[in-house]
Amino acid sequence: MGENAKEIDCPFTPSSSSDYDWCSLDTEFQGRWRYCTGQDPPKCSFPFFFKQKIFHHCTKEGYIFNRSWCSLTKNYNRDRKWKQCSPQNF
Repeated sequence: MGENAKEIDCPFTPSSSSDYDWCSLDTEFQGRWRYCTGQDPPKCSFPFFFKQKIFHHCTKEGYIFNRSWCSLTKNYNRDRKWKQCSPQNF
């Protein structure tokens, strides 16, 4: 984490499946979460490749909670970096 980044206390164990750590806001993950840094959230990378398709916007495909997400790199299949999109992005 950069020296200008500010840690934010996460109530439950953070996950590092994205470029930025995030944590659940519920004891058992219910889809509510937040980033654990004070930095701006990472930006989506469009277009991105997922499975056999190219996406030009956020998608719900492949997300078990039926919420929209995007890749943080051009090739999700290779890099596995993602973030959940805000509601207005889908």
